[in-house]
Amino acid sequence: MLSIAIGPFALAVNHLLLLLALGLASVVAWWSARRSGANNPESVQFSLFLLGLLVARVAFVIAYWSQYRDSPWQAVDIRDGGFLAWVGVLTIIVGGALYGWQRARSRRPLALGLGSGLLFWLLSQLALSFYQQGAALPDLTLRNANGEPVRLADYKGRPLVINLWATWCPPCRREMPVLHAAQQQRDDVVFLFVNQAESPKTVADFLDTQGLALDHVLFDDGELAQQVGAMALPSTLFYTAEGRLQGSHLGELSNASLTRALESVTGSAAAVSASPRTTP
Repeated sequence: MLSIAIGPFALAVNHLLLLLALGLASVVAWWSARRSGANNPESVQFSLFLLGLLVARVAFVIAYWSQYRDSPWQAVDIRDGGFLAWVGVLTIIVGGALYGWQRARSRRPLALGLGSGLLFWLLSQLALSFYQQGAALPDLTLRNANGEPVRLADYKGRPLVINLWATWCPPCRREMPVLHAAQQQRDDVVFLFVNQAESPKTVADFLDTQGLALDHVLFDDGELAQQVGAMALPSTLFYTAEGRLQGSHLGELSNASLTRALESVTGSAAAVSASPRTTP
């Protein structure tokens, strides 16, 4: 499962695990502080959590600055999920150590809280990574705009990006030029645009209006999303050439977050530019 639905909202599994880690850290720190008579460091932990997120975002923007240079305002749009997690974790550890060094009474509950939260998050991320990388490309047959059957397995042999989308979905519409540009630039990757439960005419009208020429548009009634556990749109899945899931992304992709995701399935650091390649 890549995401879960909570009423009208959807949450990526890795985001849920992060919130659970924060909750666990708060409970453990509160319990330890209560037993020792120390002050509850819950507010300190939350501040360190926010600081870690901020530093992880800044580090990501710096690492992929070439993708933000032309539109620097996008650096503050965290909806693309661009964070360097290891930098944020290191920031939390160093910040917690400095705080505990100056306040001996809070040292133990803070250390136990941060330690339990970080350990839970690391182990859960490891388990999620093993699950994703063990998941195979679903053995499904979809259809193209002419109604002809198309097997997903036929696309094995090159890294594969599958974008689940619909024309009525605002973030799907916003990210489509990014994926379109990547399709034009990355001949080493196959991009599949799997529309969810819309007619070929609706999709064709949308693409014509937006001036988008997509090479591989397929149609699905929701079976693929159900099989991979994608509970919201847009969802993008990244498969290796052997058809093994390497990663996923819930929500809108930016040039930077797409570039990073492609690195994981291709091993190439080639960037996605904001504009598609033109041919003479």
